[in-house]
Amino acid sequence: MKPPPQFIFLDVGNVLVSFDYDQGFHQIAEKTEIAVSRIKEFYTTKDIQSRLENGELSWQDVHDAFCTRFGSTVSMEAFSKAAGDIFALNFPMVPVVTAMQRCGLRLGLLSNSCQPHWDHLCTCGFTLLTDPFSVLVVSHEVSLAKPARAIYEHAQRASNTPADRIFFCDDLVANVDAARDAGWDAELFTSAHQLIRDLNHRGIRLGL
Repeated sequence: MKPPPQFIFLDVGNVLVSFDYDQGFHQIAEKTEIAVSRIKEFYTTKDIQSRLENGELSWQDVHDAFCTRFGSTVSMEAFSKAAGDIFALNFPMVPVVTAMQRCGLRLGLLSNSCQPHWDHLCTCGFTLLTDPFSVLVVSHEVSLAKPARAIYEHAQRASNTPADRIFFCDDLVANVDAARDAGWDAELFTSAHQLIRDLNHRGIRLGL
């Protein structure tokens, strides 16, 4: 059995919430009357999502470029809502987070995200993402993104915890491997039940 962690970081996308980029593309298309295929091409050829997540681009930059490219007059508010409203809560994780909070575990989020997505999650009823977590490391806010080593070092400093006493769970193998390379204890997220088993293996009994 591994020693219990002193701090637990969780990823957000495909761990606490699911998301659908295509839904965002279709919602932008509905607001602007621009073909979905053209909107997808705009996002993918310029690698916009990755550049938003690592802080290279601001959301204002994207809105301005979109309006210039397509001659659109869509407002920033409407554009942001259409792009951001793509999430659904992963309900099996709700009792897991509640139990971790009840056990007094120190919790944080380590997420690659961008402004419209994060703003939507923080303002549209996803209180699971803010209330239980004392440390929020969000890529676009720190201009660093997983799997770069620097974001794990930033998160470690923010948690004030030795690297080998941090547990991390993410749905992407590359991010889990990078966390392990940074000295963290990390596991791939596949389900809430598997996370419960992973924590049990580390001496954390959630009673679920």
